[in-house]
Amino acid sequence: MINADSAQVYRDLRILTARPGPEEEARAPHRLYGTRDGARPCSAADWAADARAEIEAAQAEGRLPILAGGTGLYIRTLLDGIAPVPPIDPEIRAEVRALPGAEAAFALGREDPSARLRPADVSRVARALEVVRSTGRPLSEWQRQRSGGIGGRVRLIPLLLLPPRDWLVARCDERFEKMMSDEGIDEIRSLLARNLDAALPVMRAIGVAEIGGWLRGEISREEALARGRIATRQYAKRQYTWFRRQPPPEWPRFEAPLDGRGLKHALAKFDARLS
Repeated sequence: MINADSAQVYRDLRILTARPGPEEEARAPHRLYGTRDGARPCSAADWAADARAEIEAAQAEGRLPILAGGTGLYIRTLLDGIAPVPPIDPEIRAEVRALPGAEAAFALGREDPSARLRPADVSRVARALEVVRSTGRPLSEWQRQRSGGIGGRVRLIPLLLLPPRDWLVARCDERFEKMMSDEGIDEIRSLLARNLDAALPVMRAIGVAEIGGWLRGEISREEALARGRIATRQYAKRQYTWFRRQPPPEWPRFEAPLDGRGLKHALAKFDARLS
């Protein structure tokens, strides 16, 4: 099993990211789960390079590599390749990353009108702005030249899991309650004690800000729980929309609840496509 979730790569957050536990990992080899320190951000290109290596290693051992996760950008980068953007000038990167979100979005709209990104999408706005400033070319131009993708040289057997939204919302709420267990709280406390840059991906994982606010006494536990539930639902909605619309229409969708008979049916459907 090869992780394709952008948060589960960080070893700092097992509970918060619902990473497989020791018992699950003992059932089959798991790769790229908790392999990176939170102080080292993992880009889509970083993950794709690691995933390619793990896929090749599994094939060399006669194993079937199975990718599981909900980070669409990671999967797209692995299959389609990545734009050959040159290294960003460190001074430009530092300057861009220091800008407030609204100011960065305004600057991007002026310097690269083709980048139609929401101001709230802070990471993508910063990336697009640093690229156009460092290279003189919009990111959209670079993205028309992709290299390194493996989609054309592997047999791909995809299965998209799109359970009913009401079932998914209930699971999201239940999940955040588990994140606020003693273990989850200790996990956040340990992470905050490292005093990492707030802009790092690990610090933007769902639950860090919400539970962190409660630990600092800024909000109540009930407010932290409410905010965390909302953030989880919103993220799940974005993922759901992406996987419904972005992958090729011929990729099969499984839309039943993923519990009991539904989960067995989904696994049976996947097994049938392997034969």
